[in-house]
Amino acid sequence: MKRTTWLTLVAIVAFTAALAGVYIGQTLFVGGPQSETELHAFLHDELELDATQKVKVEAIEQRYAARRKALEGEMREANAHLAKAMEAEHGYGPDVTAAVYHTHQVMGEMQKETLEHLFAMRSVLRPDQAAAFDRAVTKALAPEAK
Repeated sequence: MKRTTWLTLVAIVAFTAALAGVYIGQTLFVGGPQSETELHAFLHDELELDATQKVKVEAIEQRYAARRKALEGEMREANAHLAKAMEAEHGYGPDVTAAVYHTHQVMGEMQKETLEHLFAMRSVLRPDQAAAFDRAVTKALAPEAK
């Protein structure tokens, strides 16, 4: 294999891995999927939701799960588009630029949906629960913050 071909392949793999890392980080918070799981566990196990709150939170979670699944599909499509553009251009050309922009757009939409989901869940909480939830969200997003 020619050196140029090898370097191009390495660059493509590194770039794709970097995009995947950014996507995962932005989508699932700074702390990764564990933070989101811990936040949901906190909501359900620590906040002592009443029956009405449980029903409302479940509905919110079902809506979010459907939207998240759709956005994950869009992200797979965006990544496939990026891979095709990179394969065709072998450099940072206009098609790669457009594909990167589209990938970032989908990642931003996922982050926005995640935040709207959090605020929707918060809206069903009593003030004391909301304060505890806010602290848990802050810890999940910025575990080093004081």
